[in-house]
Amino acid sequence: MPEILVEKPQAHVALIRLNRPEVKNALNIRARELLAEHFTALGADDDVRCIVLTGNDDVFAAGADIKQMADAGAVEMMLRKTHLLWLAVSDCPKPVISAVNGYALGGGCELAMHTDIIIAGESAMFGQPEVRVGIMPGAGGTQRLTRAVGKFKAMKMLMTGRPVTAAEADAMGLVSEVVPDAEVLSRALEMAGQIAALPPLAIMQIKEVAIAGQDASLSTGLMLERKAFQILFDSRDQKEGMKAFIDKRKPEFEGR
Repeated sequence: MPEILVEKPQAHVALIRLNRPEVKNALNIRARELLAEHFTALGADDDVRCIVLTGNDDVFAAGADIKQMADAGAVEMMLRKTHLLWLAVSDCPKPVISAVNGYALGGGCELAMHTDIIIAGESAMFGQPEVRVGIMPGAGGTQRLTRAVGKFKAMKMLMTGRPVTAAEADAMGLVSEVVPDAEVLSRALEMAGQIAALPPLAIMQIKEVAIAGQDASLSTGLMLERKAFQILFDSRDQKEGMKAFIDKRKPEFEGR
């Protein structure tokens, strides 16, 4: 079976599923290469307006594949250039929703943090346990986690390696929503459908500006927002959306 499965379960929505259940979806190099390929392809597919990323019913991803790292040296790790594979996920122009059941640890937690929205099951666990095997996060854990939950919550997770429950993750702002375990994927697909029904250009501009603004000054972020806001007035979807509002009818957005 392929290590990554891709399907289109509903109109304008793609579903990417991690498929290494025998090793709790540990992210080996091949799985990360396939993820990068699929995210790049779906990001360029005009028919896809939203992407859902998930694992299995009992685990999202338990981390990197330690067997591929145990005997590696510094130069070998550098030459793998895995940061480029992760960029394919974070730089995808389409909105990405993580549907997380079970463990999202190490690289699994980092993978979820590369997405835009995280729907977690009540039994989900999030953590960065790398310190317990003598290393530290290497795919954004120290940077994305700190930005998501603040320095002090992040430092506790990073320095102890202790995972947090879905409820704790929700309270600290690490996840978007917590639902019963059996409803995680259905809720993610429901939300994806809602997003896919909205004007794609506006959605992509929201994502681009919100993310770029995190690393900019407030004045620069506001300038980016203002320019993107103004540009959208040259889209057919803006004309359709406002006309439909005035006419009291449902708009039909085409992504133009």
